[in-house]
Amino acid sequence: MRAALASVLALLLAACGFQLRGIAELPFQTIYVPGATGGIALEVKREIEAGSHTRVVDNPQHAQALLQFTQETQGSQILALDVNGRVRELRLLYTVSFRVTDPKGRDFVPPTTVQLSRDVTYNDADILAKQAEQVLLYRNMQTDMVQQIMRRLAASKPPK
Repeated sequence: MRAALASVLALLLAACGFQLRGIAELPFQTIYVPGATGGIALEVKREIEAGSHTRVVDNPQHAQALLQFTQETQGSQILALDVNGRVRELRLLYTVSFRVTDPKGRDFVPPTTVQLSRDVTYNDADILAKQAEQVLLYRNMQTDMVQQIMRRLAASKPPK
């Protein structure tokens, strides 16, 4: 009975199309990521090394692709004020611009800007907790940004 139930559950799970993410198939064997000592560049470099067969090289002359980050900014917008004019709700913004070229300057991925946002309530009484929450949300947005960049790299086509 248990074996039959387990096989039925396995069949249902397989039938729904569920599949682990697996290894990203990037259209180049080597990539150069300048400035990979911090920020988004370091996280993308780590994800490429861990989640694909592509090697990250230290010399742009040995790379089939060059990943260039042109912008990485964090900011916020006020969404709502209370009757006293105090902030009640914020929108946190995280923006990254990048492009991927071959050594001749032809685009794998043309100049692209990705912006993520998260809405957060704000309370003057809990300022330390809200600052810690914002730090966590920015870290979460950076993780999401790395995944979006990896999907765009995997969907890119070699230049002709």
